[in-house]
Amino acid sequence: MVEKEKVLEVKNLSVGFISHGKRMNVIRNISLDVFQGETLAIVGESGSGKSVFTKTFTGMLDANGFISNGSIIFHGEDLAKKKKPKEWLGIRGKKIATIFQDPMTSLNPLFTIGYQIKEVLKIHHHMNEKQAHQEALNLLKKVRIPEPEKRMKDYPFQYSGGMRQRVVIAIALACHPEILICDEPTTALDVTVQAQILQLIKELQEEYKWTTIFITHDLGVVANVADRIAVMYGGQIVEYGTAEDIFYDPRHPYTWALLSSLPQLGSKDEPLLYIKGNPPSFDEEIIGDAFAIRSDYAMKIDYVKEPPMFQISDTHFAKTWLLDERAPKVKKPAIIQNLRERMKIAAKELKREVGDNDEAE
Repeated sequence: MVEKEKVLEVKNLSVGFISHGKRMNVIRNISLDVFQGETLAIVGESGSGKSVFTKTFTGMLDANGFISNGSIIFHGEDLAKKKKPKEWLGIRGKKIATIFQDPMTSLNPLFTIGYQIKEVLKIHHHMNEKQAHQEALNLLKKVRIPEPEKRMKDYPFQYSGGMRQRVVIAIALACHPEILICDEPTTALDVTVQAQILQLIKELQEEYKWTTIFITHDLGVVANVADRIAVMYGGQIVEYGTAEDIFYDPRHPYTWALLSSLPQLGSKDEPLLYIKGNPPSFDEEIIGDAFAIRSDYAMKIDYVKEPPMFQISDTHFAKTWLLDERAPKVKKPAIIQNLRERMKIAAKELKREVGDNDEAE
């Protein structure tokens, strides 16, 4: 097996924020490799640190945020050392692009769709007006916007949510990025449009050979697109592995909880499960396993000592004391013990709902 090239290497990364004169440690000592051409999903509840973590790749932390430790190596350069906005000009958008949850945060309501795509082409590829116009048309066709010549003259408010997200994808495409970060890109869309957008990103990735990083709170969203999955909780990666590892051999209680609460897996005869309690606050120091207070599987050691990252296989790692040889043997929740069969049923239902129609709205 040929090992894929690393496109991004994150080593011992920690990120802090200053709020009301107090320091909060939001990202806590994360190490993660991202490989060329893969789709990596970063999954966890709101407040787990997913977006903050990936914002360090493009220098988009809020003004009160800072990298306190670690490195982010991209083409031999440490992105963690960049401090000034001008240092990011050759990286942000051009080499590492981001699609956000709400496309209106990326689109200017005062300019037409065509103008906004053409500006990107002129800035990054030095095209003249005629060249930029033709390429903008091609990009809108790529993302399946109907009547692109006509729709180029429209303003963002004249597009639906799904169509606006397609435009944002077109703008990202215009830069020819090496890495595309998709930050909850389908959360505000209905299930049919969501499936269409995910399929579109997957197809374009195969054509343009970029690396995709999906950020989501819903494991079900990435079930059919992710090659690897990193599960985040309390500012740390608590489990990571291939999609097969995470879905069908999960080892961390938090991953069990995320899978158990997938609405797609529910049935009329079973109550809808949820994760009790709330994610930890970063106001105070987190001691031990951050998930212990919400876990039915917590042991005494979970409240006093942070677990190491245990290796399960060449591809699979989890940060839980349950993997220590001295820990008691426990069973996974019943709902995920036959997860493969439940996932097949859920996939069939989704396919029936979406149908074979892949046209834009």
